[in-house]
Amino acid sequence: MVFFAWSSITAADATDAGERMSTRRIVVVLSVIASLCAAPAANAKGPFGTIHVGNWIGGAYTDDTTGAFSHCGASASFVNGTFLTLGRNARGYWIIGFLRSAWNKTTGQAAQVDITFDGQSQLRLFGSVVNRNFMTAILPSNAAVEQLRKSHLMAVVIDQEVFQFALTATEELLPAIARCVEQGKAVGVANLGDFSRPPPGNAARPKTAAAEPGPKAAKGKDIEVSGTAFLVSTGGHVVTNHHVISHCTSDITGAISNSGKMKLRIVAKDEINDLALLQAPTSFKDVAAIRSTPVRSGDAIVAIGYPYHGLLTSDFTVTTGIVSSLSGVLNDTRYLQISAPVQPGNSGGPLFDASGDVVGIVAEKLNALKFAKLSGGDLPENINFAIKTGALRDFLDNSVIAYKTVDPGPELKTGDIANNARAFTMLISCMANGVD
Repeated sequence: MVFFAWSSITAADATDAGERMSTRRIVVVLSVIASLCAAPAANAKGPFGTIHVGNWIGGAYTDDTTGAFSHCGASASFVNGTFLTLGRNARGYWIIGFLRSAWNKTTGQAAQVDITFDGQSQLRLFGSVVNRNFMTAILPSNAAVEQLRKSHLMAVVIDQEVFQFALTATEELLPAIARCVEQGKAVGVANLGDFSRPPPGNAARPKTAAAEPGPKAAKGKDIEVSGTAFLVSTGGHVVTNHHVISHCTSDITGAISNSGKMKLRIVAKDEINDLALLQAPTSFKDVAAIRSTPVRSGDAIVAIGYPYHGLLTSDFTVTTGIVSSLSGVLNDTRYLQISAPVQPGNSGGPLFDASGDVVGIVAEKLNALKFAKLSGGDLPENINFAIKTGALRDFLDNSVIAYKTVDPGPELKTGDIANNARAFTMLISCMANGVD
């Protein structure tokens, strides 16, 4: 559960002032006090320090109950009568908020938010109505924050209403918010200064929540990293996660089972949905079949991939489990939650149903230590995630790739599923610098 509270501007203020609200009063609308298990948050006080980037105004805020630093953020008004808020809390979550005086929504209601960046990359969020005029949603991934940072136009659909935001200065705003959070956590809010401009010689980009853990490289030193992919077309097209290849500084190579390595070229990338399409220089007879109907909670699944390649084994590994949930963290419906154990290196690998048909792409495992800090010390077990085939099929359709779909067939033994997958499951690797 995630709770939010108002800051020093209320919905009533916005209703009375409407679009005439001056920039002096555009302070952070949301109190980004996010936790996985917490009591409802108190109102926040602030702003402390200064964030003034372009038409964005804000600063740091505290929790009324404890007086401790809570979050940093900034808001801006747009010609469509909507106020847009961007913020990050002390726990590292990035949150986007929308305030509109014409709204009369039900407090506490869940709300679907569909976002399109620059007419291409799409993102679906599930937010919460904080007040009849105001709603918020958590940005679910590093890629979403990065897309927001670099995009120029953001189209948003909320309850069939369409809004467009010409994003200006977010390239500078998000790092400013990140710097504010770092300082607020380190020294509190009493002596915070102006975060509107980067420190001399520092063009820092916003720090986002850690992605899947993996090997660490010393700065300036390349190391070999690996992941998993699988063939989706006889023309040699393979699919993996974007984060598997995003740090590569060398050619990307792939190998089926014990065959020799081949060079792969990048065909398309989707940072928001963490997908990448590559192509081998040869054709193949066997490809994965994508299930045409949705998987259900409780269905048996099989994950195949190359975790810790060369450390545990040079062959792929096979793990089994069930679909635990039809959504990921914070109800992100792009993902399945699965109980099959996965490790670094499983990323990008196929997730099969009991018939041996692909029902997802293994994406990541829950960061147990980080979750434990948020939940009071409990260490979760076997909470892992896979990207649903709906996002995969949209990605392949947009890339004009012919792929195979099938209806669920008779159940197979796990060994038979693994044996069939050997012909189209691929180990991919590259040299990478500064993997994080």
